[in-house]
Amino acid sequence: MRRHLTWFLFIVLLVVGSVWIALPDTPKPEWLLRGGSQERLRNCLEQEIATATVLDCDRFRPSFEFSQGLDLVGGLRVLLQAELPSDAYSRDELEETSRSVSRRVNGLGLSEATVQTVGGSRILVELPGVRDREQAIETIQQTALLEFVDFGGLTSGQISSLVGQRILTTRQAEIEQQREAAAEAEAAAEVTAEPEATAQPEPTEPAVAVPPPATNPNAPGQPFATVMTGDGLSAAAAEFDGFQWRVNFELTSEGGAVFGPFTESRVGQSMAIVLDGEVLSAPVIRARLDTGGVIEGGFSEDEAKQLALQLRSGSLQIPLRVESAEEVGATLGSESVNLSIRAGIIGVIVVLTFMLVYYRLPGLAAALALLVFVALNLAVFKLLPVTLTLPAITGFLISIGTAVDGNILIFERMKEELRANRKLEDALVAGFSRAWGSIRDSNLSTIIICGVLFLFGQTPGASVVSGFAITLALGLIINLFTAVIVTRTFLYLLVGLLRRPVAERQWLLGV
Repeated sequence: MRRHLTWFLFIVLLVVGSVWIALPDTPKPEWLLRGGSQERLRNCLEQEIATATVLDCDRFRPSFEFSQGLDLVGGLRVLLQAELPSDAYSRDELEETSRSVSRRVNGLGLSEATVQTVGGSRILVELPGVRDREQAIETIQQTALLEFVDFGGLTSGQISSLVGQRILTTRQAEIEQQREAAAEAEAAAEVTAEPEATAQPEPTEPAVAVPPPATNPNAPGQPFATVMTGDGLSAAAAEFDGFQWRVNFELTSEGGAVFGPFTESRVGQSMAIVLDGEVLSAPVIRARLDTGGVIEGGFSEDEAKQLALQLRSGSLQIPLRVESAEEVGATLGSESVNLSIRAGIIGVIVVLTFMLVYYRLPGLAAALALLVFVALNLAVFKLLPVTLTLPAITGFLISIGTAVDGNILIFERMKEELRANRKLEDALVAGFSRAWGSIRDSNLSTIIICGVLFLFGQTPGASVVSGFAITLALGLIINLFTAVIVTRTFLYLLVGLLRRPVAERQWLLGV
């Protein structure tokens, strides 16, 4: 009995914590905060202590929230078009560009986003719950061409005049040539498709894919030599050093092989850090850099985080332009969502009623365990977080049914033992021990199927399948705990409290 009391106390603490997390507007603890939120919260708390005044520090503490998918909250649909001719890149490069866009979308905190290639030159992006439309499009589309450029030989005055200005580099010149070739290929294709238009062509303005960078005419050496691009980076993170926001970066082995010898040969000279043609800063090289360094440029917090995100995601191998961008509403609507939630609640109530009527006292233990199961699932959905779409909610409701199935196996085995005139204690032990194998095997087989569905959901356009697989698998895993440990704890405690009525009236056990 002492062991069951210990488990009972543990379950109570677990349920209290889960309900606290599942409640709306529950603030995150400090150890779960990241980056600027943690820094601002700590500064506010220190100021509150130093000034002995009550400040509104909770505004810096984000709350646990359910992540909702496009079919519940709406969002943004963006169609991106490759700017290079189709023969200038391979299918693998288009897929890699799509994966880079997907990593940027995930870094923006947009869950259950769909990123898929359309045809041989387009990428379709669907962003649920997007808040800042312009920032999302800019972050996705930007090539984030980070360059480390040789500024050796320039005077300090020339360098200071270039900081914050756009310059031309050898890598940018290559990209511009590719874009001009793409424009010429498109023009040639139009002429071939409509030969009658070539007889009397109408005057048109020359098409330019992207305006050439506005360079400083007084700066010598243009185009400047690009030493290394962002492809040589392995990691990047924004941090606040107490005075300013900056970006720390680490190099790959290939990047270090290029960057190390260059920095060693340029110690004491300047090197420009250029993003999309604009000079962010031109620090003086102090030592050989083989593994990484720091980018400083007077960044704000948002600028530093966005730059770090773009660098982590890698530069897009194929430049993209936005062909169309439209905001879409929730496909289900608030009324449909409310009806779905109501149907789920009614289903749970029906299941609980059945368990109580058919199994009596064991049914009460199963009902309590099912409530624990629901609380644990909701807490896990917020902690991970799991994106809730209609398929994901369906997976969760199905997992509730599997939780009840496990309890039915246990109770039916107990009833068989009691009908065979076994003692109550022996029947309880046999019910849980002999049903465990069936519960374990059935849940594990379904979890394997969920893994297969999750892998299929990684293909473009099928991410909703992943949501269904994740919620169902999580429910099955939690069920292995609640159907055995939680139900057994509650049932043993109830039997211990009602031992005499149960011994005299076996109908209380459903027999």
